[in-house]
Amino acid sequence: MINARILVIEDDKFLRRACEVSLGKRGFSVLTAVDGEEGIRQALSGSPDLILLDMLMPRLTGIETLEVLKREEKTRHIPVVILSNSSIEADVQRAKALGAVGYLVKASLSLRELGDRVIGFLEQAGVDLGTPEDPPR
Repeated sequence: MINARILVIEDDKFLRRACEVSLGKRGFSVLTAVDGEEGIRQALSGSPDLILLDMLMPRLTGIETLEVLKREEKTRHIPVVILSNSSIEADVQRAKALGAVGYLVKASLSLRELGDRVIGFLEQAGVDLGTPEDPPR
């Protein structure tokens, strides 16, 4: 089992569940949240190793959620990867300027590629992914 926890903050029920199942099959422990407010609560209490954050959500947008996560002492170190339908360069640059480590466009991303990219972002962040013989945490 991979020794990492992923928080998926996504308001689309189908996509949230698809990410949860796909990443779970890879061995990740997956937490989910339906909006930015719930995502912040989950990040504060669940200690994820990486956050996948949707841009357009009710209550708080992805950008607003990212701003809060990067202000909070307990969550500012957690790598955040934006999931968006927008490929507008200004959106990408704004997210990265606020501290996102990656920006993935949903329409051009398969669930398999998402898992591969998540592993890459975790490795970049220096997260120990463990080995298959490591017990789950």
